[in-house]
Amino acid sequence: MTIRRMAAVAAALTTLAFGTVAFAESAPTEIKIATEGAYAPWNFTNANGELDGLEIELANDLCARMKIKCTIVAQDWDGLIPSLTVGKFDVIMAGMFITPKRLETIDFTQPYAVDPGGFAVAKDSELGKLGLSAERFDMSNEAEATAAIDKLKPLLKGKVVGVQAATTMLDFVKKYFGDTVEIREYKTTEQHDLDLAAGRIDAIFAQQTALAATLAKPEFADYTIAGPGFVGGLFGMGTGAGLRKEDTKLKDMLNAAIDSAIADGTIKRISEKWVGTDVTPVK
Repeated sequence: MTIRRMAAVAAALTTLAFGTVAFAESAPTEIKIATEGAYAPWNFTNANGELDGLEIELANDLCARMKIKCTIVAQDWDGLIPSLTVGKFDVIMAGMFITPKRLETIDFTQPYAVDPGGFAVAKDSELGKLGLSAERFDMSNEAEATAAIDKLKPLLKGKVVGVQAATTMLDFVKKYFGDTVEIREYKTTEQHDLDLAAGRIDAIFAQQTALAATLAKPEFADYTIAGPGFVGGLFGMGTGAGLRKEDTKLKDMLNAAIDSAIADGTIKRISEKWVGTDVTPVK
């Protein structure tokens, strides 16, 4: 090989090496986290106009563990994933379930919470008279879950059920109760809560912890969470932090921080503070 050719090869290898270094992902020192800010007690805007709730406190805790600066911003629910993919922010923490459909577009951390979906109805309704069941049905066990759903259908037949649009909750109600109830979609859960209190709808379907926070308000004294809770299946693996597929270093950092927060009981403490129960995923 001539000296000229050896020099060209060396130059090419040097360029490749430097190119690899240039494009290697580095650990972020600052990130922006988006939440909906309208899903109490998971995330909401408090009386002082500040973002607050379980996920806000957890986000700050995770950022402290990662030793990076975090800014938390509010974003309408239906714009969360599109805005993440175009780089408007880096992470979503907004009560978002990890589902196969969402994983086609974005990535997720491991779950930091598992919370069943359920119905809230008037206490004197047919379903309301049953009260809250301690049972949880995993939608991955289709036969068992379907049997439980079939028992609920006659109690909800012809009722109007409010559900937040573009959510897994809506997908669930459409799939399993679409032939039984009238479904009314809402931009936020706050909107369907108002219609339930006003008697314009008969029931709402949401995460049971969010329902509990809603029903704790004086205007919902005549309403109750009723029936069993549902997890798995359409609800995926639980609630996790969404991020872009290419942000693998950030994902590793978040997963390590979540592991730490689970291990030392922080997620248990925070969830019991905000939703009155431990939503820590079982590992």
